[in-house]
Amino acid sequence: NKTGFSPLTFILTGIPGLPMSNYWMAFSLSSLYLLMLLGNCILLWTIKTDRSLHTPMYYLLSMLAVADLGLSVSTLPSMLAIFWFESTSLHFDACITQMYFIHCFSAIESGVLVAMAFDRFIAICYPLQYASLLTSPLIVKAGGVIFMRGVCVVLPVAVLIKKLPFCRSTLLSHSFCLHQDVLRLACGDVRINSLYGLTAVILTKGLDSLTILLSYLMIIRAITSTISHEARVKAFSTCISHLCAVLVFYIPLIGLSIIHRFGKHLPPFTHTLLADVYLLVPPVLNPLVYSWKTRQIRRRILTLLRCR
Repeated sequence: NKTGFSPLTFILTGIPGLPMSNYWMAFSLSSLYLLMLLGNCILLWTIKTDRSLHTPMYYLLSMLAVADLGLSVSTLPSMLAIFWFESTSLHFDACITQMYFIHCFSAIESGVLVAMAFDRFIAICYPLQYASLLTSPLIVKAGGVIFMRGVCVVLPVAVLIKKLPFCRSTLLSHSFCLHQDVLRLACGDVRINSLYGLTAVILTKGLDSLTILLSYLMIIRAITSTISHEARVKAFSTCISHLCAVLVFYIPLIGLSIIHRFGKHLPPFTHTLLADVYLLVPPVLNPLVYSWKTRQIRRRILTLLRCR
């Protein structure tokens, strides 16, 4: 029968070359998730309790921490289930739900990085108008727009893929559900799904990356026109944390997109490694980078540790 059907379960893949019951890998992943949860929760708590951090820059940083938490928690159940309990099956609806939240929080994080780039652009290019241009109500509205964009743009991806028939293998190549990975198992016409998926990527991460690039071109132009060397160093130092967050987020994303389309001849380990780096590394590194580079946050955390 070639009419196809929706499978009851997908079979997830761990890390190629490693046995499922690898407790060292399970312990490492658990430690990584614990570090991510602690880092982002401490960052959010610090911004909430310190009134000196109630500024647009730190409001955006708290949005980034929330997006990182959502992105990591979306992948946590299936990854830990594989390495702790050797549970590789995932119900079709659960897989689509996980796929939706992964791509939704990824789009939200990309939008927050754009807002943070705009914040740095205003702070460096128009420092005297910073307080009047970037007000708290405006940041709240921007956060709402970023959230709704992620929710609305990714929703049709999940709806369209749910209508597809699946009559091939149900074996996925990652420890979680990604749109491209699920789509390759469908046996129906996937042209609409592929076209909308590509459109969604262009409207979110594509436009976002170009906006960030344009912002930094204008920032560099403003910095280089500054006469004082000390002023240049100080202005550029305020962008280092955001640049690190942008590079950590976009480099694995671009690499994963290229490999999915042109790297089918590469070993499966390459695909799995890049996908894991894309989803696990930014949520862990972002709070560490901002805690290290931001004096107010670092001082607040050290004070907390001394009190403990």
